[in-house]
Amino acid sequence: MKNIVTTKWLGEMKFESDNPSGLNLTIDAGEESGGHGEGYRPKALMLSALAGCSGLDIASLIKKMKLEVEAFDIVTEAELTEEHPKYYKTVAVNYEFFGSNLDEKKLKKAVDLSVEKYCGVMEMFRQFAEVTINIHYYPAKNK
Repeated sequence: MKNIVTTKWLGEMKFESDNPSGLNLTIDAGEESGGHGEGYRPKALMLSALAGCSGLDIASLIKKMKLEVEAFDIVTEAELTEEHPKYYKTVAVNYEFFGSNLDEKKLKKAVDLSVEKYCGVMEMFRQFAEVTINIHYYPAKNK
């Protein structure tokens, strides 16, 4: 299956990129790099793609396993190389599950299935970065 995404220059440091979903997003550099900060940063988008890919897997598995989860967050922390071209050399993916009746064993299995079997973006990241996985369980989410 071939994905085609068209990214158009809007002038200065700003671009608009389409998506097979039909939704568009704006990419722009920060002011320190000649942009206006009016869009997403490309490297941060990669982290969003990683979390989104794995998150979709886990949300599906939570439903299939009939697990009680009030909420879950995925916090990604990444460190860039010092020299150009700068890329992520380490990435920590932190899964945070919230709920009063969490089945930690099954949630760990859901994370493991995403990380080891289903998430293609995770596999792509493993080609260039050291990826670590952390799972945290909390009784309730502060609103």
